[in-house]
Amino acid sequence: MEKADYSQFKQVRLLVVGDVMLDRYWFGDSERISPEAPVPIVQVGKVDERLGGAANVARNAAALGAQTSILGVVGKDEAGKRVVDLLKESRVDSQLEIDEKIPTIVKLRVIARQQQLIRLDFEKNPSKEIISDKLKRFEQLLPQADAVVFSDYGKGSLDQVSAMIEMARKNNKFVLVDPKGSDFNKYQGANIITPNRSELRQVVGVWDNEDDLTNRAQNLRRNLKLDALLLTRSEEGMSLFTDRGVDHVRAQAREVFDVSGAGDTVIATMAVAMAAKWPLERAMALANRAGGIVVGKLGTATVTAEELA
Repeated sequence: MEKADYSQFKQVRLLVVGDVMLDRYWFGDSERISPEAPVPIVQVGKVDERLGGAANVARNAAALGAQTSILGVVGKDEAGKRVVDLLKESRVDSQLEIDEKIPTIVKLRVIARQQQLIRLDFEKNPSKEIISDKLKRFEQLLPQADAVVFSDYGKGSLDQVSAMIEMARKNNKFVLVDPKGSDFNKYQGANIITPNRSELRQVVGVWDNEDDLTNRAQNLRRNLKLDALLLTRSEEGMSLFTDRGVDHVRAQAREVFDVSGAGDTVIATMAVAMAAKWPLERAMALANRAGGIVVGKLGTATVTAEELA
């Protein structure tokens, strides 16, 4: 792929909708065990904060040069303000709804000697009023987008995803979904969904071999009226299921350091490339390369067009 190809990405207008989170990392040294319980004592020496969930998808799209907006929900708290600040730093247009009744979703990871000791999650589903307001805002933002990405982490902010997909398709927008849960019917009519292996197993069951997987994936794709189903398979690469059959690409990771957020990078790259009118197989190859780069970095990370080139 030539470097000149990536200049198209700057013309892309992407709308990301979904569960917005703040990823917090506390790094420290652990030299002794607590006298209060058989757990290590960590003396925290460094704190890192990054965008997570749908916000990480938006950050990845912006890093590739796309004009990116995000619609989601945060609380009226310090973490919510931090999310807004980080979005601004990432050149993402924030269209977040503020819900005073909930905390901003935070995932706090404590890391010592390059090992994660514990993860603490702070979360609560958004209120019905905010979800209703979000649907109205979505309708207003839709005309300015070439493509829409729904990043579902099962935290409640995509309760109306079916209506949103229908609205987007009526407006001729390209729709991609990173799915969650055991019922994918709510994603019917999207162009592409990008489950990983465990997410797909939850819906179609355990497959015995590649032929069985292909049958199950293709049946699901047809039932949901999708153009394509992109299965991310970690060290096995990716498989793209379409009307033409199935295409496989091998994983490109040289060294896997951290897989958190890799799915966000994949769907963001796919969305930007598809909105730039790249062929499906070529977009998948690029997304595979982006995923291979990002797992070599710590925590939720991004890939730039320069790195891909």
